[in-house]
Amino acid sequence: MFATLLGDLPRPPLPADAAPEALLDACLALQAEHGLEPATDGGWSVNPDDPVRSWSATAGRADRLVKAVLAGPIGSGRPVAAIRGEVLALAEAGSTWIEIREPAAGLTTTARGRFADAHQALTADLPGIHLSLAITGGNADAIGIETILAGAYASLALDLIAGPDNWRLAVATPTEVGIICGAVSPKAGSDDGPEILLWAAQYAASTGGRGMDRVGLATAGSLSELPWDVAATKVRRLGEAVRLATASPEERRAALDPRAFDSRSAALGRSAGPRPPRTRGARRRR
Repeated sequence: MFATLLGDLPRPPLPADAAPEALLDACLALQAEHGLEPATDGGWSVNPDDPVRSWSATAGRADRLVKAVLAGPIGSGRPVAAIRGEVLALAEAGSTWIEIREPAAGLTTTARGRFADAHQALTADLPGIHLSLAITGGNADAIGIETILAGAYASLALDLIAGPDNWRLAVATPTEVGIICGAVSPKAGSDDGPEILLWAAQYAASTGGRGMDRVGLATAGSLSELPWDVAATKVRRLGEAVRLATASPEERRAALDPRAFDSRSAALGRSAGPRPPRTRGARRRR
């Protein structure tokens, strides 16, 4: 199990004249501190107009796997051939995890054929790369899992906050395809407690016998509109949830709200404590 970002980070709290490399390093350091991998540039690339140079620069400054992120053909309106060319160039440069992001807006039943054709052409015959499709910003279940996974994607990342009906896509996804649960809200003041995140991860793992090895947790979109400290707290909670998912039952019980044990037992296991002993001589009320 792992954690990653599905969107950007706010500007790190550095001086106004901070070098682009310093901003990038701060974004990478935050992700490393809380165990996120694959990492991203957080939207603070030193080469924003060149995907290959952008990924190469980020990967060269990171101590972990860095994914490349490209806007998909439907949301961006760019030609499939141009995006495929960037995918091939990234693969040649050494990128092994490439995320294609598509906004849920516009993914209606009328877009089925166009979406399927575009993603089939984009992803055909690309061995040796983990291709991940990320759907954010709302529900996309109307077009169905056959359309969503018409391309050759190894994992599917879903915004489950703005698009709760995307759980239908997660349930329908074939077992061999990984599910990345976008379960940390991009809004301030949201409940990002570990109980909710662990429930999401375990539910995704249980669908079709997928298992935790094919499940990740993520933010449900960009955190760029938040203050840095608020975004950093969300990243920390994301990392903590992954740590607890692999912790012992005793560690989970110590870290989680005991009131969640019964209602979210799918995430926590059957952790209810023993019932209190009945007082001797007590009579049952009628």
